[in-house]
Amino acid sequence: METYVVLFRGINVGGNNKVAMKPLVAALENAGFINVNYYIQSGNVVLDSDSSPLRLIAEVVKELCGISPAIMVIKASEFSDITASNPYKNKEGKLVHFFICNDIPELNLDKVAKYQLLCEQYTLKDRTLYLFAPDGIGRSKFATNMESCLGVSATARNLNTINKIVAMLD
Repeated sequence: METYVVLFRGINVGGNNKVAMKPLVAALENAGFINVNYYIQSGNVVLDSDSSPLRLIAEVVKELCGISPAIMVIKASEFSDITASNPYKNKEGKLVHFFICNDIPELNLDKVAKYQLLCEQYTLKDRTLYLFAPDGIGRSKFATNMESCLGVSATARNLNTINKIVAMLD
């Protein structure tokens, strides 16, 4: 039995791709997953499974909600490595963002230079880009255009959310 972090991309944002988390938890439990828990409505789930749960989770969501959102499944051990590698641990949680990619990104430095504010700092490590945006994510053109800079799809979570997921794993 392995513990996984499941991150849904683009659900419950602006009234689109609605997925109610409590019914989702019940449906995942009915599908055989164990210790299913979630944090807020933006698609952060922790569960235990005997095998990689991606395909079955996608089927459950499609059947329950009629949508097929992008889903990222990360082993708890890999998620711990991602959090441990955060170079901005001591910054305010709402100002630090993790852009976690399914594939290894190839950062387009010309695009980064075009969008990055002088006050913004970033570090790319493996499949995660860590962004410190002291003026906030809402003002960051870099964050808004992150996928074009990375060259792959990504899902983002701020440090506060990452810390809540870590607490769920403990």
